Amino acid sequence: MDKERILAPLEGEDRLLAARLLDQVELAVKKAAPVATDFLDPRERGLCSEILHYLPEVKALSFGGYRGAERQRMVVIPGFYLAEAVEPPLAYLVIRPAAKGGKGVPDGTGSLFTHRDVLGSILGLGLKREKIGDLLLSAEEAQAVVAEEVGDFILTNLTKVGALKVMVEAIDPEQLNTPVERVKEIRSTVASLRLDAVAGLGYGVSRSRMAREIKMAKVKVNWRPVTDPDYKVAVGDVLSIRGRGRVVVAEVGGETKKGRLIVRLKRLL
Repeated sequence: MDKERILAPLEGEDRLLAARLLDQVELAVKKAAPVATDFLDPRERGLCSEILHYLPEVKALSFGGYRGAERQRMVVIPGFYLAEAVEPPLAYLVIRPAAKGGKGVPDGTGSLFTHRDVLGSILGLGLKREKIGDLLLSAEEAQAVVAEEVGDFILTNLTKVGALKVMVEAIDPEQLNTPVERVKEIRSTVASLRLDAVAGLGYGVSRSRMAREIKMAKVKVNWRPVTDPDYKVAVGDVLSIRGRGRVVVAEVGGETKKGRLIVRLKRLL
């Protein structure tokens, strides 16, 4: 494996991620055993998959706790290793108020907890974000998919979320309240494939308002913040704004008589 050749075209965070992955590949081959990455977002998994495609001595599996999980861990295994023998390196936790009738303030969406408070409280224990997968919120509880190696630590040490005293229990993956994804299809036209135009259409706001949000680093393209409203999007790109779902650029068609581009977007609610 020629590390330098693989790393040469990469820079910044991508280069660091690739270097860690290659170290894990070497360890998996040396130990002849599975080696797990931290949780990765879809863009990071895409980069890792591209690299692993050129390394026939290993293969990889991804685990996020449920189908469609946004954050997943990849497990690198030697090529001869049986995939069926790999256990997901995950722990599944439920967080509830410590006492029935405990004072909690719903976040306006009917949930007792907010994503920010739950994540902030877990990270406040001294853990890194890379060890925490998806958080699933319902009216009276929060569920967390976390790295197996930190599950017991959270069970023992997480006693409060915000000002609310909580109790934490381990659950089976089958008990996860997996979200039902709703998709709204949008067919319309845009003057160009500028980010402010496409995102404005997808989220139902004016181009000027979307441009302001983009400049404030609120909009991500393929899970990476983009601050240039003129950034050109392409088919397959995923746009996201925290708390407002994702928009996928599903199709770009031809032009109308007035020179506008026909686009088909999928908004995941």
